Amino acid sequence: MIARLIACIAVLAAIAAAQPSVAQTSRAIRLVVAFAPGGNTDFVARLVANEVKAQLGQTVVIENKPGANGAIGADYVAKSEPDGQTLLFSTAGALAINPNLRTDLPYDPQRDFAAVVPIARNTVLFAASRRLQAATAADMIALAKARPGTVTVGITGVGAISHLTLVLLQARAGIRLQFVPYRGAGQAIGDFVSGQIDAMSADVPVLLPQIRAGKGRILAVAAAERSDVLPDVPTFAELGYPDVVADNWSGVLAPAGTPAPAIARLNAAFNAVLRDGEVRRKLAESGVSTLGGSPADLAALMRRESERWRAVVTELGVGAIAPSP
Repeated sequence: MIARLIACIAVLAAIAAAQPSVAQTSRAIRLVVAFAPGGNTDFVARLVANEVKAQLGQTVVIENKPGANGAIGADYVAKSEPDGQTLLFSTAGALAINPNLRTDLPYDPQRDFAAVVPIARNTVLFAASRRLQAATAADMIALAKARPGTVTVGITGVGAISHLTLVLLQARAGIRLQFVPYRGAGQAIGDFVSGQIDAMSADVPVLLPQIRAGKGRILAVAAAERSDVLPDVPTFAELGYPDVVADNWSGVLAPAGTPAPAIARLNAAFNAVLRDGEVRRKLAESGVSTLGGSPADLAALMRRESERWRAVVTELGVGAIAPSP
């Protein structure tokens, strides 16, 4: 009788010990998008999250925490519990550019995160609204030279990759543009479409629907080669500015210290989604190329991009990247 009682107690103890892990796996995963709703990063995150929940058997909830070129969302995740339940969905801005622009950054991308998976890549475009009297990029550059500081360009945040692309163009072409910073692409698009600003620099998917609707025209893309989505649009390299090249990319990260099995499980789930033909088709239609890969692939991408943008910032100086007066 005593032996049976001891056995029952042991079973109950085992069940009780198992409860926290059961509760943990049933919790929703919070995917923190470090940018505002309505932009390309948010679009890609929501599309992927909607599919990855089936792979994980868990709800995946998007939380937008925009601001400071992705720094607010990144800092939030960096300080979250490393249990695999809170993840960061971010881009080159927060992970490779911010560290080279700010000395007060509250997180270190290399130290405070565990890379999970690279997600996608797309290029940056320069588009003219109907207000700008320039049919080509060469026309815009000539106008900016003749009237320095008068061509207004919407950017989705100071220090964003779309902004740095044009800072590079200014330096190479010898022009001065008037940058108009916005907290996210959604706000900028409204002013672009209504003609409140002359032009906009953004990831291809951000403006592609408006361009297809005839609400603006693309003057150039900041890519090494012409885009498959925009084969008739020249690159800045073709126009004589070979290093005005900027591919934006996104990835998923977890707080440093997240257990390796959790990272492996997440990596497998996201990669399965990125291999799905329908997901790839939807992304490609918007001008986005899927990546996928290992945590080491994302970590290496972050290091390469950080070195690249460090060289740009060092050459131009932080002052050249500050908002237009």
